[in-house]
Amino acid sequence: MDEIEIVVLSVPDCPNAAVALSRSLEAAAQAEGATVRSRVVESEDDARTLGMHGSPTITIDGVDRFGEPDEVPQLACRIRPGEDPVPSAEEILRAVREIGSE
Repeated sequence: MDEIEIVVLSVPDCPNAAVALSRSLEAAAQAEGATVRSRVVESEDDARTLGMHGSPTITIDGVDRFGEPDEVPQLACRIRPGEDPVPSAEEILRAVREIGSE
């Protein structure tokens, strides 16, 4: 598997950023060749450029694999109705492995 990059995008002081980073690191530890980094996004332009669909957004190789098709990039809190706003480590790992098999 080629190296896969997981990036946690968040607004300053996002209450869910640490959870997103922790779960991403947990997933990366189980996936061969995955790296994790975090990035604080402070402008609408950067949110659009990076494909941030609310904070936190977890991208895998530059793609938000956990968003809805009609979501627009935005500098705001991310809400997943009825769900934890952060994907589980298992969901992140599954997305990483799907990319690795493409």
